[in-house]
Amino acid sequence: PTPFVVKDRNGDQDIHGLLYKPSNFDSGKFYPVINYLYPGPQVGSIRGRHFRAARGDNQAIAELGFIVIEIDALGTPGRSKSFHEFYYQNMGDSGIPDQVAAIKQLAEKYPWIDDQRVGIWGHSGGGFASTRALLTFPDFYSVAVSQAGNHDNRNYADEWGEKYHGMLFENNDGSSNYDSQANQLLAEKLEGKLLITHGTTDTNVLPSNTLLVVDALIEANKDFDMLMLPNTGHGYARSPYMMRKRWDYFVKHLLGVEPPKEFVFYQSE
Repeated sequence: PTPFVVKDRNGDQDIHGLLYKPSNFDSGKFYPVINYLYPGPQVGSIRGRHFRAARGDNQAIAELGFIVIEIDALGTPGRSKSFHEFYYQNMGDSGIPDQVAAIKQLAEKYPWIDDQRVGIWGHSGGGFASTRALLTFPDFYSVAVSQAGNHDNRNYADEWGEKYHGMLFENNDGSSNYDSQANQLLAEKLEGKLLITHGTTDTNVLPSNTLLVVDALIEANKDFDMLMLPNTGHGYARSPYMMRKRWDYFVKHLLGVEPPKEFVFYQSE
């Protein structure tokens, strides 16, 4: 990957990221973008700076004909205290405006980046944030693959939400300080293509987190795609079937190409 530095949403802080190109990259072509994110705040999207072959499946996705971009947005650790606590008490932010700002800056610099065709995906906190991005920036993100998302931290482990969003309180009108991070309350804003997935035996982020959003999407009469993985726990982010479904979704809805049917991953001996 190619390291880069851009500015945050306000043009103040340096934001560090990695950019992945296909190995047959052609600067004369126009490539759609896949944005991988994990919002933290305990770690960022990039995590370790040590060598990791392919860095998950980021390089593999790039080989399909995409530019893959990941950044450590405001709210991730390893910087100043103010940088880390940026969205304290506002977990709905998740650094998403910095993701958008970074991609727009890179598109201005590199004419081969198509910022009119942008997809996003993540797992767990990234599952929450990828759905959130599609709902809050529908004019920028058109496709999202959301995996095992904790879509409302009132439905997740209390020590997680309380640590980063604060203690729960309710207002006299029945609203709550946790409403600002609840994806199901934004279901009517869905415009793009959403694949929402969960493992049915996930004991970390319970499937009910995803069903909250699914129920709201149905109530709002929104079209979406859903995949529930039987007998599957939390760590299925890059299992072969999920990878294929994720790759297929982006190839079909961003590249406009019909993916190969039932592609099989072969492990070398």
